[in-house]
Amino acid sequence: MEVIFVLIAISLILAGSFLFLFFRAMKGGQFDDNHTPAIRILFDNEPKTKDKKEPSPSTKSK
Repeated sequence: MEVIFVLIAISLILAGSFLFLFFRAMKGGQFDDNHTPAIRILFDNEPKTKDKKEPSPSTKSK
C-alpha cells in the first residue's frame, strides 16, 4: 500500500516539472514562429471546393 503513495508522489512531481518546463518554454518564446508568416504570401494555394449541385425544389421526385 505504501508503494502507491510513493508512485503518486513521483508522478505528481514529474507532472509538475513538465508543466514548469512547458511554461518556461512558452515564456522564452520557443514556440514563436517568425518564419512562416513571412513566406505565407508566396504560396498561392486556393482552397479546393467541391461543386455539388443540390437538386432544386422543382426537380425533386415525388
